[in-house]
Formats: sequence, C-alpha cells, structure tokens
Amino acid sequence: MEKTRVSAFALYRTVLEKDQSSLKVAHKKKRPKENAQISKSSKKTKRKQTSTVVSDVEEKTAKPAPVAHPLVSRKGVEGPALDTLLVDLARIQSSRERANRLFDWLIHPVPAQSFFREMWEKKPALIRRHNPEYYKGLFSTTEIDRILREDDVQFGVNLDVTSYTNGQRETHNPPGRALPFAVWDFYKRGCSLRILNPQSFSSTVWNVLSILQERFGSMAGANVYLTPPGTQGFAPHYDDIEAFVIQLEGKKHWRVYNPRSEDEVLPVLSSPNFSQSEIGKPILEVVLEAGDLLYFPRGFIHQGDCLPDDHSLHITISSYQKNSWGDLLHKLVPAALEMAMEEDVEFRKGLPLDYLTYMGVQNSDKEDPRRAQFTEHLLGLMKKLTSYAPVDAAVDQKAKEFLHDCLPPVHTAEEKACSVQGAPSRWEGGQAWEVKAHIKAQTKIRLIRDGIARLCSEGDVVFLHHTVDNSRVYHKEEPKCFEINPEHTDGVEFLIRSSPKFVSVGSLPCDTIEDKLSLAELLFEKGLVQTSEALLFS
Repeated sequence: MEKTRVSAFALYRTVLEKDQSSLKVAHKKKRPKENAQISKSSKKTKRKQTSTVVSDVEEKTAKPAPVAHPLVSRKGVEGPALDTLLVDLARIQSSRERANRLFDWLIHPVPAQSFFREMWEKKPALIRRHNPEYYKGLFSTTEIDRILREDDVQFGVNLDVTSYTNGQRETHNPPGRALPFAVWDFYKRGCSLRILNPQSFSSTVWNVLSILQERFGSMAGANVYLTPPGTQGFAPHYDDIEAFVIQLEGKKHWRVYNPRSEDEVLPVLSSPNFSQSEIGKPILEVVLEAGDLLYFPRGFIHQGDCLPDDHSLHITISSYQKNSWGDLLHKLVPAALEMAMEEDVEFRKGLPLDYLTYMGVQNSDKEDPRRAQFTEHLLGLMKKLTSYAPVDAAVDQKAKEFLHDCLPPVHTAEEKACSVQGAPSRWEGGQAWEVKAHIKAQTKIRLIRDGIARLCSEGDVVFLHHTVDNSRVYHKEEPKCFEINPEHTDGVEFLIRSSPKFVSVGSLPCDTIEDKLSLAELLFEKGLVQTSEALLFS
C-alpha cells in the first residue's frame, strides 16, 4: 500500500500550531537568594587546575602554575595569509565547509577534533606560533586611526575608554563622537581603548565572523582592545562566552584562573569585577606575542596587562552566549506545560485545600506524611510533562534567535554576479531598465549560504526566517522573515536540504510550473538564492 504523502506545510502546521504563544517567554534573570530557601552545600569543589599549551617555550613572569603537557611542540608555525585564505574560501561551494576551514586556520596547528574533545568548555588552551604575521590583515592600530577619522564612532556605543589602577576599574567615556584628538589623548594618558562591534567598521572582521558563525551554530562576535605600555584596562572577571584571544600587535601578559566553585562553571551571566584577593592563584600565566592565540571557556577568570616596553592590540572572538541546554529548556518547559494543561485534566486539578499548612520552607522540618505524598504526586506530573515536550518547536525558536543574532553574508564575486546583488537594474534615459530576471524551469539555483534561512511555523502560518537583511551591528534590525505560501513550503524545504548543490527550478516539488517559477523569483528577489550562471534581464 502506497504511503500517503504529507506536505511540508501540513507538517509544520500540525507539529507547531499549539505552542507558539507559550514559546515567547522571555529569559528571566537569576533570582536573588531568599532568606528562607533550600540551601546548597557550602562546600565548593575546586576544578582540576590544567590548561593546554601548544608551544615549545612557555614564558612565566611568576611561579609556574600546573599545566598539562603540550599537544604539539613547534616553532615558527606557518599558515596562509588571511587575505589569500579568504579568496580560497570563496571558491568553496559549501559555506559550512568554509566555516570549518576558517576555524581550522584560526586554531592551527591544533586539530579541530582534538580541540572540541579536549578543550572546548573544559580548559584554557595556549597556541604559540612564533610567527607575528600569522593573523596579519585581520585588524590593526592603523585601522583604528582610519575608523576614528572616517566613521561616526560614538563613545559608549562603538568605543569604551577604560583603566584599571590600584584595584579600581573605571570607564572614562565622555558624551558624543569619538574623534582622534580626544581618543589618542586618552591613550597617551594610559587608558585602554575597546572597540565594540568592529565588524560594523571592518569588512575583514565582518567576513571572518559571518563565516565562523556557521561553525559554531551560534553568533560569533568580537571586540578589539588597544592597551598602552605598562597599563591594564580591565579588572579580573569571567565572561559568559567562549573566548578566543588573538594577539595582533605587541605583547600582553595574561593570567587565567579556575572558576572559584562549581556554581561558576559555564556561567549563565558574566561576573562583576573581582579583587585580586578573591581569585586565588592563576593556572596559566603567559605573555602573548603577535600571532599567538589564547582560548578560555566561559567562567574562567582572566586579566591582562601590558608590559612596560610595548603596547598591545588584540581581538577577542566570542561565541556560545546563551546557547546551553538550559537555554533551550527555557523555551521547551513553558510550552510543554501549556500543552499538558490543555490536554490532560491531571494538570488542571486543584491543589489540596490545606497544602499551605504542611508545604513550604517554613514547614520543611515537619514530619508529616502528606509532605511525601504531595512531593511524589508533583514529581509524577513533572515526569509526565516530558511526553508533551514540543522539542522541535523549541529548537526552532532557538534557531530563530540565532538567525536574528547572525551577521549578514559577505558576498563573493561569484555570488554577486549570480544573485540579485549583481542585477544590472538602473535608471537611464528617463526610464528604468533591466528590472525583470529571466528565470526558467532549467535555471539552476541554490541558497546563497547553507544556514541562511529556516522554515518555522507560527500558528497556522509558515514563515521563512533569514539573515540576508540583518545589520552588521548586533540587533540593530528586527528579525527578518516573510510568509511562505502553502504551495511553496515543500519547495523551500527541498532547497534547504539540497544546499549547497544547485537544483533546477523545474525540480522543485511544487504542484505546478507556475508555483515553481514564482517561488524561484521570490527567493531571488529577496536575495536568498543565487543561480549557477548569471541571468539575463530585461
């Protein structure tokens, strides 16, 4: 017997129609501790003090901390120049493969498989290269000067002026535009400069981050730090991101410390500033030189200061903020509970009339059999709740957040020539020319990036969420999406699953040739697809 075919539109509508309102629950901040609550053990478990060094020389400015044996010993690590690498990556058809290759270059000579198995979210790693040119072209102090002169850089928005002296961390941002006269005066007086969202000013940083975000499946961000000789700009602290510190110019002395307790391992939020007495001894102390990389997971306390004889310029590339199992459960559990209450009367039955007399912290030391019965029943409901969990719908909500966080793609020359970006439409001789793209059944198309779009349902409607029109500044634009007609849903899903292969418009699983052509024209107009060859226009 032949299996009945269900359209993608029907599938999205059926699976997701009940839970969209409950999935719009905002993240709550960590609740302050109450006077009366079930206490955790006061014993704080220390994590094993290890880090990984890929180096043949480990400089120490203080007593060496325990360090794992090196994975690799190599001097003068070579690699392709960044501009050459980006040109080569543009020739790779799969944007996911581009991301893999770029990440491999970022952490070379450590194999990516080893990195994610042994270091990712676990311990710091130092990669020494003895090659100051390795990251050349990513960013420079000359570029900071150009940006200050040519772009609208605002204190507190695009640039922070900071200092850390005698245990006191201060921000010195005046109001208004950050002009070179004021900025370089702050620097001469010993203040550090932090460039926020450098990708909004640097096309190279934009390109690198827009590629890497597909490797992480999470937003890739960056800040640039310029520190004068003999100074420190920031107090010891930990962050809520995975950090890749890339030394671009000069040198910087870094100290990295274990999380102070298990409660601070892979934290949800960044820490306040710590005093030196609160953080103990470093597990890794090193002077980074140009071409070196230092990785540390979220929760590892760190501080960096400049040596007296040289300035420091580094860029920190970050990812995995709010991308934990708990963040997914933030979306899943409220949706599951709403569905359970709609469909199961056990979740709608009233609480016992007298439960306040024997439950709660003030009654926690009572020996009352009703307490055990109450708890057992509640745990049973929680176990039953898992059967209502709309896992795919919750994942789609995380995916929508990721697409909103993403940078827009940096188009290669080929992508421009074969997409709406390269359309020759113009005003000439008193009229508009070449505004019609000639797309035919034999025209071959594909998504312009593997992970650029995702189908998600909201009630009875299916939307295509995408990154094409995002801003280079984080969340400057609202999330980008548009409604997909039921007759087009199968075709969009087919394109997403086929990426990065080109497929003919005639092969799209739509009912009529008119539907196939209208879908291809819509996606071309929106900038989501490119053709295998440049189109003719009229």
